[in-house]
Parts: sequence; C-alpha cells; structure tokens
Amino acid sequence: MTRHITLRTRALPLVAAAGILMPVAAGAAPASAATPPQVSCTSGKAGLAAKLQRDITTALATRSGTVAVGLHDRTTKTTCTLRATYAYDSASIVKVTVLATLLWDAKKTNRYLTTRETNLATAMITKSDNAATTALWNQLGLTKVKGFLTAAGMTRTVPGSGGYWGLTRINVTDEQRLLSLITARNSVLSDNSRAYILKLMGNVITSQRWGTTAGAPSSVSKHVKNGWLQRATRGWRVHSIGAFKGAGHDYTISVLSDGNSTMSYGVNTIQAVSRVIHRDLVPTAPTASAYTPTTTPQEAYVSVPQG
Repeated sequence: MTRHITLRTRALPLVAAAGILMPVAAGAAPASAATPPQVSCTSGKAGLAAKLQRDITTALATRSGTVAVGLHDRTTKTTCTLRATYAYDSASIVKVTVLATLLWDAKKTNRYLTTRETNLATAMITKSDNAATTALWNQLGLTKVKGFLTAAGMTRTVPGSGGYWGLTRINVTDEQRLLSLITARNSVLSDNSRAYILKLMGNVITSQRWGTTAGAPSSVSKHVKNGWLQRATRGWRVHSIGAFKGAGHDYTISVLSDGNSTMSYGVNTIQAVSRVIHRDLVPTAPTASAYTPTTTPQEAYVSVPQG
C-alpha cells in the first residue's frame, strides 16, 4: 500500500544578499493568502514516507533561502517533493539537458558524436566548462533544445534567450523527469546515450562532487551535476542533481535553491537535505566521504546579464 504524508515546513525569513533585503518565500501573495510550503512524500514501504518527510522538513527548518526538493526511489516506490514546480535560474544544471539534447538529436539521424562533440561534452559535464557549453548550445540552437524538452516531457523548462543558457528556467519536476530518462529505458534517449550521460556524471572532477552526493552510501554508484550562480536579486542560486544505484535502491535526487547569502551556504543546505535522504533510504550503510567546495570553485561563473 502506498502511504501519503504531508507536513508543513517553517515559514522562511527575509535574508540579505548583495546588500539588498529580499523575501525568500515563493511568490508575493498577501499574508492572508500565503500557504507555507509542504514536504510531501509517498512510499510503498511502511513508515518510510513519514520518516523522510519529517527528516527533510527538519533539515530545512533553520535554513534561509527558497529550496525545492525532488526524490524518487524506484525500488521502494518512494517519492518526495517540495516546491515541485517553483522556477529557478538553471546555472550549470542545464548542461545535462544540453548533453541530452545533443544525443537525442544525433539519435534522430542515427549518427555518432564527432570527436569535437565528444571533447566538448566531456569538458561540459566533468569540468562544467562554460565555453564548451556555449559551443554546443549555439550548435544546437533553441529549436532543437525546445524539441528535446517537448519529447522529454519537460514542459515547464524554458530555455534561456540571447545565448544565456545559464538563465534557463528549471524546476524540480522537470529535473526529476530528466533524471528518470537518463536512468531507465525509454524512447527518448537510447541505452547508449543514457550510459554515456551517466558515465560523464560519474566522472565529475573531485572539486565538484558536492551536493546530492553528500551522505551517499559508499556501496552505491554516484552521478552528479551541480550549478551555482550569483545575481543582484535573490542572491546565490545553488543546485545539485544526482542519480544513485546500489545497496538495493535505484534513486534520483534534485535539490534547487536560491536566496542563499553565499555559495557555501547553499551547498550546506543541499547537503543537509541529501544526507537525511541517503540515511533514511539506506540506514545501515557506511557513507562515502564528501568533498567540501571552496569559496573559489574551479568553474568560471556562468555569464549572465545583471539582475
């Protein structure tokens, strides 16, 4: 039997970023109409939904910023969501979508990637190289990117205009959909394409292996892509998506956030959520050591206009 649990998280306060006081709760509805966001979980395993809901809520209770969470575990038929359709600037998270679009487009003409495309894709995912991303984004064009989003069912994702791929508008529902296509057989991405994406996400450089990998059991495979971006409004956007398989589980996690005062603050929020998810799913497994990012990441900041 599937169990459904919902509980309210604490209302979040105002935070200062770049000298500007700004609200971090979603939307601008009057106080009388505002409804505190809820972590909602369902599971085919008795007691798991309630535990995850409680622990995710607790992990976020003292954190500022606006955080969205997605979890799906195929093995236990477990799903958790928070702010499932809240839209964020993508930063480098969109790079997985760019690679998936490239492979989807190549599949349509039954061709292999060129050496150039392979080199660009590797740099884009494993090192989060911005120049490589721009080259592939420009090669594909918005028509093909939108075509993939339609085929993938990522209906709420809006590609960034003017070449600003880092301002693509993303949400947890679509990111979880993308991860589901990458981790299970489907008609959108070939098995070879899925394996290639997972391979690159599994070979991300050490300094970028933070985020949803925090607290992951050492016995599971880990595939991750992160993104971070500071703007004048809503502070730092810090995101992490990951796919994990092993220890009797097959699950994906997406944690998106903005309104963070610093990059490190956003990373710590994501990792607090990720640790309790991994622990609740695989409570007895030893965890792998997690890399803590520095305040000066190797990736150059995504180029975006002010605002």
